[in-house]
Amino acid sequence: MTDKSDSTPWFRDQAGPEDEKHAPATLRNRDAIVAVLQDVLPDTGTVLEIASGTGEHAVYFGEKFPDMTWQPSDPDPEACRSIAAWTKRAGVSNVLPPLQLDALAPAWDIDKPVAILCINMVHIAPWEASIGLFDKATKLLEWGSTFFLYGPYFQGDAPTAQGNRDFDHSLKSRDLRWGIREVDDMDALAQKNGFTRTDLIEMPANNLSLLYRRD
Repeated sequence: MTDKSDSTPWFRDQAGPEDEKHAPATLRNRDAIVAVLQDVLPDTGTVLEIASGTGEHAVYFGEKFPDMTWQPSDPDPEACRSIAAWTKRAGVSNVLPPLQLDALAPAWDIDKPVAILCINMVHIAPWEASIGLFDKATKLLEWGSTFFLYGPYFQGDAPTAQGNRDFDHSLKSRDLRWGIREVDDMDALAQKNGFTRTDLIEMPANNLSLLYRRD
């Protein structure tokens, strides 16, 4: 079933300072995500992570890809403090200070990355956030660059795990604008913004990796 802790933002890390938040799902999915990223990322350059949350992914990816620069971001100031705290604790020099970026903002004043990564955001945000995310990815990514999405998605008439159906209901009970998205809807939004899906990879706990390329 879907890891429902993905919908719980974080809790304070009891072993560290108050600013360091911990999201249990990061420990369970990070290696599977690394295995995908190893095949799609270039050798060098800056990867922009949207909705970095606690910052645990950014720090781990920085350690696993030492020749790349990681730019974490999150619209929540508390999350940005957690990202900075985890980065300081890990001592990773290739993880930059977090940026307070919001997918719903009109624009992002940042340097162009070689890839964009977004983990477990689309289903806990209004659809307009996905629209904003692809709009900005179009403006930032060069031709051939990768846009990576990870999380739970529905696939049309394909069988859906009961855990995902329950998770979708739980999300909508908290905010009617939230919910697990259809892959077809993500593909249509991507195509509208000049992206083509190059792969769909099944991941642990009924999640998917959706890989898009800037055309």
